[in-house]
Amino acid sequence: MKVITETKRLIIREIQVTDVNEMLELHSDPEVHIFLGNKTMTTKKQIIEAIDFINQQYSEFGVGRWAMINKKTNEFIGWTGLEFVTKETNNHRNYFDLGYRLLKRFWGQGFATESAFASLNYGFHKLNLNEVYAITDCNNQGSINVLTKVGLKFIETFKLEGIKHNWYKIDKYEYKIKNNAEPLTKNIVHLADSANNEGDSNK
Repeated sequence: MKVITETKRLIIREIQVTDVNEMLELHSDPEVHIFLGNKTMTTKKQIIEAIDFINQQYSEFGVGRWAMINKKTNEFIGWTGLEFVTKETNNHRNYFDLGYRLLKRFWGQGFATESAFASLNYGFHKLNLNEVYAITDCNNQGSINVLTKVGLKFIETFKLEGIKHNWYKIDKYEYKIKNNAEPLTKNIVHLADSANNEGDSNK
């Protein structure tokens, strides 16, 4: 098991095959996927294939979706992290996408925001990325709140599979301004007290 980073409340680590049951619970819940095209996964075979893809991302690009683990309880909360997207989306390809998805019982507690800050910190400080993008359904206010809170800026609206989505971006310069040019790990520990307004924030 490789730990990527930690925050005040979270251990963020690589997703493993042993997470299959928790991943199935997450990806089979229709409410989690209301703003995600209602594309649920209902079998362990589908989940194992998804985990295989994530592990391939780790090997090829050094990033991927990572598990969020509650430090106090050791519970699997969901996933977060950066995916390297090779498929063309909104006239872009080969870009890093910020994403997060949480089990319903952990919504509204600031975990998505906390993990998103940590993912950006890893991307800009450890990987020296120039920019990170994100998309979310135009009606997913919880996710919009998270993205704007961590510093991504709205660029435009576009259609993805016939549904209107917002396109966001943050570059290295904007990230440094957002965080006063200091490593974000110094600030992550304070997020638990300030990031509890995200609501339904899966993307």
